[in-house]
Amino acid sequence: MTRKKDGMRMTMKKDLTQGEVTRTMLLFAGPMILGNLLQQCYNIADTLIVGRYLGPDALAAVGSAYTLMTFLTSILIGLCMGSGSVYSFHFGRRDEAQMKNSMAIAFLLIGAVTIGMNAAVFAGLDWILKVLQVPGSLLGMMREYVAVIFAGIFFVFLYNYFSFLLRAVGNSVTPLWFLGGAAVLNVILDLVFVIRLHLGIGGAALATVIAQAFSGLGIGIYTWRKEPGLRPVRSEIRFGRAEVKEIVRFSTAACIQQSVMNFGILMIQGLVNSFGAAVMAAFAAGVKIDSFAYMPAQEFGNAFSIFTSQNHGAGKEERVRQGVRRAVTVSVWFCLAVSVLVWLLAPYLLQIFIDGSETEIIRIGAGYLRTEGAFYCGIGILFLLYAYFRGIGRPEMSVVLTVISLGTRVLLAYVLSPVPAIGVRGIWWAIPIGWILADIVGITAIIRRAPALSGPSRTE
Repeated sequence: MTRKKDGMRMTMKKDLTQGEVTRTMLLFAGPMILGNLLQQCYNIADTLIVGRYLGPDALAAVGSAYTLMTFLTSILIGLCMGSGSVYSFHFGRRDEAQMKNSMAIAFLLIGAVTIGMNAAVFAGLDWILKVLQVPGSLLGMMREYVAVIFAGIFFVFLYNYFSFLLRAVGNSVTPLWFLGGAAVLNVILDLVFVIRLHLGIGGAALATVIAQAFSGLGIGIYTWRKEPGLRPVRSEIRFGRAEVKEIVRFSTAACIQQSVMNFGILMIQGLVNSFGAAVMAAFAAGVKIDSFAYMPAQEFGNAFSIFTSQNHGAGKEERVRQGVRRAVTVSVWFCLAVSVLVWLLAPYLLQIFIDGSETEIIRIGAGYLRTEGAFYCGIGILFLLYAYFRGIGRPEMSVVLTVISLGTRVLLAYVLSPVPAIGVRGIWWAIPIGWILADIVGITAIIRRAPALSGPSRTE
């Protein structure tokens, strides 16, 4: 379907304001789910090959670095995600001029943040590792891995900027192709650099950076050449106060949500590190399995957010309400099925990353997985709540729920884990308790307040 406005032509890949609600959401979410699972392969490949060929210490270093990397890149992902909500809202309204203006402003602002953050990481790397309480035996390996990984952070920005842009206009397939290619490239380079060339943990990091460069530059070139309707026109770009405020409001809220969420995880990582290398390795492997287990629910939530934003922009509020009911049903059934599988298969899943002879690490990791896995419905609902509030123009509420979830998690973890009778299990139990408390607050806010659907500013 094509639409023309102000002399510009745009190709609509998927109109989420039309068609049967459940089918529309699932078809749009499918490539996003697969794409995010493939994205996990970036670090999964490092973890698998490093754990098998470089040993438990290297595995612990990569796992701890992954948590740091996730926190810092979540800032960029949050900024891109928030701006994507603005694009999809204006796209739903068929206001192409305002959408393109938002695109240009977002690119310049988020690009500047990326460069500044990269410089800050390199300047403060030793201090960051000290805060994380990294054991001395792992410090050198983790410093080497992180230094290489963050040399390529601009490519992470490029991929996420263009990925959220294409998704906002209904194209969830193209980002999948570039991410799939990058995942395959990452695995191949891991095998070459680590096993054949013996480049160690730095080689695993270099493989990830090259793969990220492929996806970031590739999707940027594709969008510029194949989607002329998404090219901003310099003469039409307005850096007015209202336009900048709109992007800053949504991007900042999503950024705070993502960074607070991952900062809480980073604080948990520091606490985990204090229990020693065995717990670090178990947690590193468990987090990877966790990511695969509930990632589909997370990406379905992101697709639901775009569905909600487009329909809200088009004024189809009854369709939004239908979407809420259908999305909850899909997410709950999926999470229940995954919970059963993770509970039953926890020790075997851990052996993907850890040698079967490491019985203590597997025992600790299975305890973590079975505790979290029993409550995946809690985080599945929480993802939908985040998505709903972003989609209806209340991104600040997503931040509130994140603070409640992560604040509870961190507080309980630090209170319970020092108790000798509880120990590391206090960290594991704090996580689902945080999910459930945030769910209760979010659902109560929807039921009691029946919030007005006040989307992004409608600048003409």
